[in-house]
Amino acid sequence: MTASRPPTTAEELRGAGLRATAARVALLDTVREGDHLGVDEIARGVRERIGHVSVQAVYEALNALTGAGLVRRIEPAGSPARYEGRVGDNHHHLVCRSCGRVADVDCAVGDAPCLTASDGHGFVIDEAEVVYWGLCPGCSTARST
Repeated sequence: MTASRPPTTAEELRGAGLRATAARVALLDTVREGDHLGVDEIARGVRERIGHVSVQAVYEALNALTGAGLVRRIEPAGSPARYEGRVGDNHHHLVCRSCGRVADVDCAVGDAPCLTASDGHGFVIDEAEVVYWGLCPGCSTARST
């Protein structure tokens, strides 16, 4: 019996119905290895892997990957969109009010939507997006000194 290997990035893209271009593979790997990256950081990471790629191509690929569920887009209030590779679970985010650092936090309840609306207005609610705001350890220490 042979052990099954995890799918390659290219296989994951194809499995999601997307073409496995070099730019998409590089982009997905960049997002997964990063930490809530913005578009400029992602473009820089893709360029380090494969050479030139336009920012427009990065946006188009991010839209395709987000639509396919391979990448998650978050947009904390007052911040540009950021992207992460942690998908398919019910987690939330911590955002530093000072430096903008974002960190994942597991849901305390478990299953989505994890919160019950006081009035659902007839909607079938399947997700609740929770963002915790505060100061990261570095900014908190800097303010207290």
